[in-house]
Amino acid sequence: MRALILLGLVGFAAQLVDGSLGMAYGVTSTTLLLAIGTNAAAASATVHLAEIGTTLASGISHWRFGNIDWKVVAKIGVPGAIGAFAGATFLSNLSTEIAAPVMSIILLSLGVYILIRFTAFGLPRGNLGKPLRRRFLAPLGLLAGFVDATGGGGWGPVGTPAILASGRLAPRKVIGSIDASEFLVAIAASVGFFVGIGSENINFAWVGVLLLGGVIAAPIAAWLVRHIPPRILGSAVGGVIVLTNVRTLLRSDWIDASGGVQTVAYIVIAAIWAAAIAYSVREYRRDKANESVEAVDGELRSRTAEEETASA
Repeated sequence: MRALILLGLVGFAAQLVDGSLGMAYGVTSTTLLLAIGTNAAAASATVHLAEIGTTLASGISHWRFGNIDWKVVAKIGVPGAIGAFAGATFLSNLSTEIAAPVMSIILLSLGVYILIRFTAFGLPRGNLGKPLRRRFLAPLGLLAGFVDATGGGGWGPVGTPAILASGRLAPRKVIGSIDASEFLVAIAASVGFFVGIGSENINFAWVGVLLLGGVIAAPIAAWLVRHIPPRILGSAVGGVIVLTNVRTLLRSDWIDASGGVQTVAYIVIAAIWAAAIAYSVREYRRDKANESVEAVDGELRSRTAEEETASA
């Protein structure tokens, strides 16, 4: 029962993060399942089955808040589904001994990317209003879908930053569109896993509690995306993913590090993580202060122009 409650809380927290950042539900959930010894393919299958419900709920919530560009969803979702099916088939055919470390390496890479991306750069801006072309979105969807199924997560970490970097879509619409299109990816990956490993290796109770936690969090996340500082949240989540997957790798047969080496690694990562969060908080406050100054300057210029017009 404790394990089910924990998984429900993880599903809630993962969806809260995913709906706010446009990434990390699969990465966070799969990381935990691997940490407790779940088979790699079964872990990814469990998460993707839960994501069918969470992405549907998230998509509806984002739609209600006006956070979705349906043209983007159509252009990236179908290639993403094709990539996810291929990735699920690939992972299902890997041996257990190889699959778990491979998945942890993918998750660790995504965690490092999230940590650096949000700590150093935050969310990019510019070029709003220009259309996103299919020749950009289709290959992106194919790659993101494959990584998502193979690594147990990756649709958001690959897709969201790439679209954000183009600067052609408002951040909240990037996040909403990625979350909505992930529904197709989750269905395709689940079908691929059923074909590859069958249903007997999937714990449907775990699927249920992950789904329940995610569905409860979805509308809250769709609201939070308008208010929460993505830079700070991204740094915090990236650190969790890095720390957990380094732990998995250090304890794997590939490395089998001693207790002393593990302790040193955890301390170093924790120090870097704390520094990243502190830096993100400082930069966020600096950005807000600059925005306030610019707003005041703009208002003063406007008043001056009005006074000059009136005097003339």
